[in-house]
Order: sequence, then structure tokens, then C-alpha cells
Amino acid sequence: MIMLRYVLDTDVVVAALRSPTGASAALLNAADQGVVQLLASVPLAIEYEAQCTSAKHWAEADLTEEQASIFVDPVINLVEPVETYFLWRPQLHDPGDEMVLEAAINGRADAIVTFNQNDYGESGKLFEIDVIKPSKAIMRTRV
Repeated sequence: MIMLRYVLDTDVVVAALRSPTGASAALLNAADQGVVQLLASVPLAIEYEAQCTSAKHWAEADLTEEQASIFVDPVINLVEPVETYFLWRPQLHDPGDEMVLEAAINGRADAIVTFNQNDYGESGKLFEIDVIKPSKAIMRTRV
């Protein structure tokens, strides 16, 4: 069986923090079970940590800052590190999304998983990387 390789946009990791029963959390569980391989560059992993430990997110999840840190550390441990050999900037309207796209390209991802598909425009097609929502990503693991 070929393991799917996904780069999670930060919004997906935050959604898993906020909703442990949703599709985003199911993707993390799938990675923990070895069904999918998550990919991220160092800047993207730092972004995961910064957003998950941001007061607005951990408070919304009814967690403490310490609990949010406890959540994000294993997420980062699930990730296969991606070295950025080539910068592909600028490709997108939002510079914050560039590191997600670069991790996907350099890591040879099958898909970028995000709630904001429109942010990636035609770049996914250009680099032959699907841009999909968490619900579709988790469905692909069950085929």
C-alpha cells in the first residue's frame, strides 16, 4: 500500500486542536497510525506551534497554554522534515501560504490539506499537487 503524503496548512492543525472529533483530528490519528505521512518544513512546524499556543486558539479549545503545547509537540513529531532546496516564491497572493506550498513541492506531497483551497489558486495544478479539504483527505485514507 502506498502511503499518502500530506502537508497540512496551519488552519487544519488548529482545527484539530479545537475539535478533537473532526476530520482534521482524524488526519492526525491516521498519521499516528502510519496510514498517512505528514510533511513540514522547519518554518511550517514553527508556525504550527505559534498558532496552537496562541491564546485565542487554546482558549477557544477550552485548553490551557500548557495543554496546547502538549498537543502540538506530538504533532510536530509525526512530521517528516522537509528540507527546502528550492524557493518557489512568489506563487501565491498570501506570503504566509508560500511555506506550505514550498513544503509540498520539496517534500513531493500528494496533497496540501487546507480549509482555504482558493488561497492556492492554480499553483497546486501547476506542481501536480492536489489541494483538498480535511474531509476529502481523510476519505482518501479509507479507500
